[in-house]
Amino acid sequence: MRREAAQERAAMPPEGRRRDGAGRRIGVLLVNLGSPAGTSYWPMRAYLKEFLSDRRVIEVPRAIWWLILNGIILSVRPQKSGKNYASIWNNDLDEAPLKTITRAQADGLTERLADGSDIVVDWAMRYGCPTIESRIGRLLDRGCDRVLVVPLYPQYAAATTATVNDAVFGVLKRLRFQPALRTAAPWHDDPVYIDALARSLERHLAGLDFEPEVVLASFHGVPLEYIQKGDPYRRQCEETVRLLRARLGWPEERLMLTFQSRFGKAEWLQPYTDKTVERLAREGVKRMAVMMPGFVADCLETIEEIGVENAEIFRHAGGERFAAIPCLNADEEGMAVIERVVRRELEGWVG
Repeated sequence: MRREAAQERAAMPPEGRRRDGAGRRIGVLLVNLGSPAGTSYWPMRAYLKEFLSDRRVIEVPRAIWWLILNGIILSVRPQKSGKNYASIWNNDLDEAPLKTITRAQADGLTERLADGSDIVVDWAMRYGCPTIESRIGRLLDRGCDRVLVVPLYPQYAAATTATVNDAVFGVLKRLRFQPALRTAAPWHDDPVYIDALARSLERHLAGLDFEPEVVLASFHGVPLEYIQKGDPYRRQCEETVRLLRARLGWPEERLMLTFQSRFGKAEWLQPYTDKTVERLAREGVKRMAVMMPGFVADCLETIEEIGVENAEIFRHAGGERFAAIPCLNADEEGMAVIERVVRRELEGWVG
């Protein structure tokens, strides 16, 4: 990760390097979760350590968590995670799919905003590279005195959206000249987002050679304790699925809400995706599809966890046909949503 960060600094544009407030451009920074720099032990260890050291992500008391993280998790998990990442790795670009797709989303947004407004679009990862700090610096160097940060999470959670904002504010508090800053609100109930999910789902289902009996809408889980402390995440996930059912005209038993990717022994949001997949197969469901509305880009949790692990669970429990529906990604539906969110948040800055 140090080598990748050094390459970032070397690649930063030399023109102007203006941090004195003289610029009049608007920066838009898309931020997703992050990816390791490689699949071997040390890059995976560095990524997991950064991610799992975030107090927003893991709220266990620090002394206890330090022992667990450094004594157990970072000794064994990098090998397993590295193997999983290797199975989905973009070997042509030597990077994880999340980087490839997020870059494509930034490029697509640049094209969509090329309407005469002086807007500069860039992208970053909360954990790993490209870092938020380096990309904010690049926006400032390009003359941006206003910056819109878009955490790429349709539903708000402290462990996702808030930690992006924390990192951004941490960068700004070290600057002499701070640009004006906006952070995008969640869009879990935006009509453009709901319509994009529906159209994408319908398009991909039409391309299958079977009709699913059940479709799961699987969201990344969080510990139940986080919800009990006031996090609105579950409520926003439920609202997304309610609106999507209404848009599709489907009953609850046709489109079911579940939560995936739990970690550790604490109780997480239920129903769990893997347990639901297994239960439905044992109850006689033979054909299933899973969509992931909370992910704007395909990544390890969608490609490997759903497309491989849960597909195997389904078949081993008696299911026959299984499909993982791709995320919105940089497809037409996905770009329409990102453009909608950005234009909404830029009102008043852009006429």
